Amino acid sequence: MKNKTSLLPQEGEAHPSRCPDNTAFKQQRLPAWKPQLTIASVLSTFFLTGAFCLIVGVCLVLSANSVREIQIDYSDKCSDCSKLRENSSNWNKECHCSVNFTLKEDILGDVFMYYGLQNFYQNHRRYVMSRSDAQLLGRNVNIQRSYCTPFSTYRNGTPMAPCGAIANSMFNDTIDLFYNRNSSVIQVPLLKTGNSWWTDKNVKFRNPESYNLTSAFAGTARPPYWQKPVYQLDEEDERNNGYVNEDFIIWMRVSAFATFRNLYRRVKRVRHFVGGLPAGNYTFWISYNFPVARFRGRKHVILSTMVWSGGSNPFLGIAYLVSGTAAILAGFVITGIHLKLRKKKTYFQKQ
Repeated sequence: MKNKTSLLPQEGEAHPSRCPDNTAFKQQRLPAWKPQLTIASVLSTFFLTGAFCLIVGVCLVLSANSVREIQIDYSDKCSDCSKLRENSSNWNKECHCSVNFTLKEDILGDVFMYYGLQNFYQNHRRYVMSRSDAQLLGRNVNIQRSYCTPFSTYRNGTPMAPCGAIANSMFNDTIDLFYNRNSSVIQVPLLKTGNSWWTDKNVKFRNPESYNLTSAFAGTARPPYWQKPVYQLDEEDERNNGYVNEDFIIWMRVSAFATFRNLYRRVKRVRHFVGGLPAGNYTFWISYNFPVARFRGRKHVILSTMVWSGGSNPFLGIAYLVSGTAAILAGFVITGIHLKLRKKKTYFQKQ
């Protein structure tokens, strides 16, 4: 065992230096710029920021108010279908209802159709996690190990495609729009593709690789609340089937609030609807499949236009107005404090 005194530095030995190297960086001699906060620079920052926010807020609010929008609640008008759908044994029975409304003025430009749900909570943690992103990418995965439970497999072991609570609760009402022109009834042409985000359509959702979708989804079954298998969601367009069906893609992007709307269709601008929707009498023809009475929900159909700032949502403009007002009020408060302190300093200097 070594003596403790042997661990101490002996006479004549060099002591290791703990000083940083003599460089500009380690000795903190690099040139630097430090802003000098003066009352003029601080007040100008507050007032200019406030003025900018107020101008942007006014523009956003005016833009949102210029959006033409009409909202139709069909929850009560389709009450008979709602009662039929509350009994799960009637899932295979069709039920239709119609809702009439009138446009007093033309809706010019591109017209978008949304479906809206009220009191439907998509922000529950288990609901949000109940999906398999690997399955939605077309991969062959074991969904029993995913978060899809209890909507993963049936009792006989057949996997669900797609799995999870989000997919199982997909909105499946069918909504058609008819224009009553003089004595004739014209169906408004609606576009069902081109409504989802490009990243969703081309990156996040893919079908399994196979020579056709029927064989791609062989050995799987539809979710319990669905009326059709995933490869028959769109019987008119084969490219809009499977996991890349745009209605399905839009539904899978869950909402943060209990009241929300999702894009459903766009009006195709042809023939009588080149300029948009002309004024007149219209009818929504609805195939009612999505029950909402059990959770006291409401269903809407919204027809809306778009502007440079988006749809009819004044929240961002109001937020800018509030921020701008707060910044200007803060500037006035700082100005008052500065004048008061300067006056007090001048008084003491005279004394």
